[in-house]
Amino acid sequence: MFKGIKDKFKHRSAEKFLKEELSKPMPAVQRTQGITSLACIVDLDNFDDANLFYEFVEDYKLRPNAVKIIGYKNFYDKNSPYSTPVFSDKDLGWNGDIENSYVHEFLSREYDLLVNYYNRESLMIQLMSVKTKARVRVGFKEVDQIYNDIILDSPLKEFKIFKSELKKYLGVLNEI
Repeated sequence: MFKGIKDKFKHRSAEKFLKEELSKPMPAVQRTQGITSLACIVDLDNFDDANLFYEFVEDYKLRPNAVKIIGYKNFYDKNSPYSTPVFSDKDLGWNGDIENSYVHEFLSREYDLLVNYYNRESLMIQLMSVKTKARVRVGFKEVDQIYNDIILDSPLKEFKIFKSELKKYLGVLNEI
């Protein structure tokens, strides 16, 4: 019973943190124009092939380690092997902190492009998005648009459409 109350308070403190972060301007990232590093936050509950994001290496002529992917699952078994680093609701700490070594490593870097590959509101995914330092952010129209600079209207399951639309917009913005 105590754990349930504690989790509720953690959730409330995280919601408060998220609301405060969204009221501030996104932190400026001092990186030159052009895409040399890319981060992807993927909702693995609704899109299970996170390895498709490595296609960006070839599409944008990036170094092989330039693409970092982290996946969100509502629940995951720590003993199950995942090909993608994963975080879940269990990793929520106090004041919006995410207590997961994969998350800390992911958030320790700055990126040119952040791909928010989710189309539903989820506290954990939104916390990750807000905490990630990126110059350009892209996502879907279904989620609060304050998280993204570029909003795409394509189905989550249609990765090829998303990829071609993103490439088109990045070209217009002289990023690629």
